[in-house]
Amino acid sequence: MDKYCKHFLMDIEEAKIYSKDVVKYFAPDEKLEAKEIGDGNINYVFKIWNPETGKSLIIKQADTLLRSSGRPLDIRHSRIEAEILKIQGQLAPTYIPKVYHYDETMCAISMEDISEYKNLRKELMNGKTFNHLAEELSTFLADTLLPTTDLVVDRAEKKDRVTEFTNKELCDISEDLVFTEPYYNYKNRNIIIDENKEFVEEHLYNNEKLKAQVGILRNNFMNYAQSLIHGDLHSGSIFANEKGIKVIDPEFAFYGPMGYDIGNVIGNLFFSWANKFYTDNENKEFLNWIEETIGNTVDLLINKISKKYDSVVTFNLYNKYFKENYLKEILADSMGYAGTEMIRRVVGDSKVIEITSVKDINQRVPLERALIKMGIALITDRYKIAMGRDLTERFKLILA
Repeated sequence: MDKYCKHFLMDIEEAKIYSKDVVKYFAPDEKLEAKEIGDGNINYVFKIWNPETGKSLIIKQADTLLRSSGRPLDIRHSRIEAEILKIQGQLAPTYIPKVYHYDETMCAISMEDISEYKNLRKELMNGKTFNHLAEELSTFLADTLLPTTDLVVDRAEKKDRVTEFTNKELCDISEDLVFTEPYYNYKNRNIIIDENKEFVEEHLYNNEKLKAQVGILRNNFMNYAQSLIHGDLHSGSIFANEKGIKVIDPEFAFYGPMGYDIGNVIGNLFFSWANKFYTDNENKEFLNWIEETIGNTVDLLINKISKKYDSVVTFNLYNKYFKENYLKEILADSMGYAGTEMIRRVVGDSKVIEITSVKDINQRVPLERALIKMGIALITDRYKIAMGRDLTERFKLILA
């Protein structure tokens, strides 16, 4: 009986065997080494390599239980991830790891090892700059988002894709952690430092006008099946080196508003800016670069989506007047979702190292407040931002 006819969680030794017997990436007689490198809560990630040749492979396997709590988890998200990697790999092959094999029974994706690229969040924390980052991020977003809408994709195929990529468990996580609990702590999971509890009460929990705007963004997230989005496109899902970027971990993928992916990217860049401003303010080179990168990412993206629209959207009704409104809504959504990302990482229980690594309370308090204020501004004034400089100048006023 085939040992792989039923799902089981592999260990390091089993992953080495699997890479030979099932993936057939290595020869049966090759001597391999392996380690488990997953640092998330949903998947196990095995790196397998031949130390003599340097040939290597990544196997990402989903389990039926969350790693941290042991809570049951529907493992179909693994198939969703494999499918979006295939689609994005066709649309933007430069930016996606090559997928060699997908095993639906074992919920295992075998893919290219991108170890030569480094975690963008950690690189930025270390003060590393990448002159190509705005160019690369804007190209990836333009190339993967608009072409998956039904402005481009056949209507029937788009509806089939919406069904195929229904990702209710992982969307449920986002609906709570991003759009509900930071403003209505009904599960008592928010983690807020004592010095900012009153600030959060006043500016988030008791801010009814803000909550209404978040409600609009939440409703759109849940109901606007606009584009096939990554769904969790933070700077820890982006890897970079001097040659470019790679985008990984799209297990939260579903059909939603494209501004959610764009906003997540932009919001996470602000964490790097805020961290350096409050902890390393003399590092003017990095501060100038991150400000410029955020502004350029927005401006380049607007321009690239506009050009992409002209080249791939052909339906008569979607004329220049429709296009103008469509792009305006994408930008407004992007600003709003950047705001919700910034706020939820400050007050929620899924934080980022740009905040948690700051131990000096005299730095931590104003850092968190600045991010919350900027998040609120992006949500409430999202239609007033027309270009990158509108965005960066607002944050500079908050930091002043």
